[in-house]
Amino acid sequence: MSSDQTSPQHGPDVATESARTRVSLIAESLRRDIEQGRFRPGDRLPSEAELTRLHSVSRTVVREAVALLRSDGLVEARKGSGVFALDPAKAQRRPFADLDMERLSGVIELFELRSAFEIRAAGLAAVRRSAAQIDAISAAHEAVADCFDTGLSTRKTDFEFHYAIAEASQNKRFPEFLSLIRPGIVPRVELEAGDGPPRVYVPNPDLVSEHERIVEAIIDGDPDAAEHAMKTHLEGSLQRYRQLLRSPASPRRGEA
Repeated sequence: MSSDQTSPQHGPDVATESARTRVSLIAESLRRDIEQGRFRPGDRLPSEAELTRLHSVSRTVVREAVALLRSDGLVEARKGSGVFALDPAKAQRRPFADLDMERLSGVIELFELRSAFEIRAAGLAAVRRSAAQIDAISAAHEAVADCFDTGLSTRKTDFEFHYAIAEASQNKRFPEFLSLIRPGIVPRVELEAGDGPPRVYVPNPDLVSEHERIVEAIIDGDPDAAEHAMKTHLEGSLQRYRQLLRSPASPRRGEA
């Protein structure tokens, strides 16, 4: 997940986002309502059926969104009564809430963290993946390549590629963690560096070939090769960001 060919006119269409993204959108909407006082502590939230109709989603999506709020300490479920808002001032601070992904330092922090678990996830995927998961990883890789070749945003497809690998690890904590940090994964066109002017982010020109090596190793069932390919992929991106931090600011906006 090291490159994004996003331009302002090619933002993701909310209507086509995956179920996981819809979960996040509903959770964020309810979170704002609670934090802004629309739902006060002790107020009952709309029922599952009401939220399903309001957002045109399945009950499963609504349940997952409420589960996110419950894990943040913003709501509690009372058996037979519904879901009720809690005091946001007493809620747990959400992990990574203070991570600023418009700053190069924040991007670098996150890449260092991702390397610690995505490399291992690739190795586990190589030995634990099912036939269906190989198909999912391959399909996600082809979707990234199609977007890359046509100049479209790889924002959504790139995430889904890495998510498919995390799922194939057969350790549910890997995809859970990717979902947790998703809002901060995609680089901006320009990134702030300290107190100086922003640096222009240059997409990874080798994105597709790097992904291909990861896929081949997972298909071959070679954990060492899979870990090496993922390490090369992520650490190459990390080095580009570090170089960007050291380089003088560019006067232009754009992509490469």
